[in-house]
Amino acid sequence: MKRLKEFIIPFIGLKLGKHLFEYKIGKAFFEHFEYEEFNDTEVLVSVVLEKKTTLLELHFNISGHVNINCDLTNEPYNQEIHNEFDLVVKFGNEYNDENIDILIIPHGEYEISIQQYVYELIVLAVPPKRIHPGVKDGTLNSDILKRLEELSPIDKENKKENKEIDPRWDSLKKLLTDK
Repeated sequence: MKRLKEFIIPFIGLKLGKHLFEYKIGKAFFEHFEYEEFNDTEVLVSVVLEKKTTLLELHFNISGHVNINCDLTNEPYNQEIHNEFDLVVKFGNEYNDENIDILIIPHGEYEISIQQYVYELIVLAVPPKRIHPGVKDGTLNSDILKRLEELSPIDKENKKENKEIDPRWDSLKKLLTDK
């Protein structure tokens, strides 16, 4: 995958201390990853890089919203997202990203790419079950919701019919209680 230039931080020229990097993430960012789950995105990413003599500490903070489709009604809505992540970058003999929050890069490196971390933070901030807020509070008026209610196995009409049980089932219920 091609690295995006704006997400490459050249840390070699930075002074010791904290440095702030901010990014506005739009739909084009996810097209680069060929991720098509989001209709639109408006996410602000702030990365605080603290340069120390032997390592780098990065603190990622994302906030904003992504426009996604509801799992029940397929209606688009804006899902608010927030996420934070801390990454420690150490220097070693070879590249190693086996640990989740520790990245080891070779001694000669002078820059770090954070695009994969930003991508994963945003995607993982979206809840696995996406339900439109209008479904939860009952304000969404959708043909799909009406159809789901019609096809629901438990209707108000069916509840009345279930009260009148066929008498043949009563003898089977006695078998369960006669133990």
